[in-house]
Amino acid sequence: MSTRFLMIGPEDGKEVLKCLAAPARLSMLELLHARGPLNVNDIAEALDLPQSTTSTHLNLLEEAGLIRTEVSKARKGSQKVCHAVHEEIVLSFASPAKTAQEVIEVAMPVGLYSGYEVAAPCGMCSRDGIIGYLDSPDTFLTPDRMKAGLLWFTRGYVEYQFPNNARIKGAEVKELEIALELSSEVPGTSDNWPSDITLSINGHGIGAWTSPGDFGDRRGKYTPDWWKLRGSQYGVLKYFRVTDTGTFIDGIRISDTSLADLSLLEHRSIRLRIEVPETAEHPGGINIFGRGFGNYDQDIVLRLHT
Repeated sequence: MSTRFLMIGPEDGKEVLKCLAAPARLSMLELLHARGPLNVNDIAEALDLPQSTTSTHLNLLEEAGLIRTEVSKARKGSQKVCHAVHEEIVLSFASPAKTAQEVIEVAMPVGLYSGYEVAAPCGMCSRDGIIGYLDSPDTFLTPDRMKAGLLWFTRGYVEYQFPNNARIKGAEVKELEIALELSSEVPGTSDNWPSDITLSINGHGIGAWTSPGDFGDRRGKYTPDWWKLRGSQYGVLKYFRVTDTGTFIDGIRISDTSLADLSLLEHRSIRLRIEVPETAEHPGGINIFGRGFGNYDQDIVLRLHT
């Protein structure tokens, strides 16, 4: 398996660098690399830290994308298990203008989908309030959807059409990357509510990520105050990368699907479908967070490395 590495710059890596500045958080990462996935109690005991302090540090590590967590059954109730995401973190001071590789980036607001088919419970909202009617799939037709910063549905898909700017420029794509914030969807919230979320590009499935839950234990960093606390508050920022050698999620290889399978040169646009299919083993719905909601103030980002 390829090494799972994260490359950051002085500007886009500020949150990661800030998170790594605490010795306790560095110790937690070292522990997870040495011993593998651990629950909160095990980490607290190994580092001789109070459980509350440990939980606070782990939340910050998760928000920075340095660990991922999943809820599993324990002897009594459930437990939160932590996994290290990256084996290496590289800080690069190279100027983007001087690097051999160019990145073409397009950010797509979550409400600007070009097609959809969704099942209730479903809905969307902007920073100012609910858009249209809750639990009515027809609301997804409203022009006000362009203002959406959060949308959710139980089954079905939304599809976005990105311009294929690499084709316009005549540039060869070396890597395609999708970055977006996702969670499951359940009435209210539940940390233990798995959902299989599938991404497709130009009609070709690139892979699925199983969201562990619908998170509402604390308010999302950018979620507006009017949104009820027991509603979906934030998700997990996921990176899907397609290269010449396969598809990766957060640096972990998940399939043989490669750039050649996507036939990018044959398409004037890049169609991204985000779906919870009827055949999903865990059909737990989906929340897609955009600007103004969740823990990451960003739209759905497509990057073409050329």
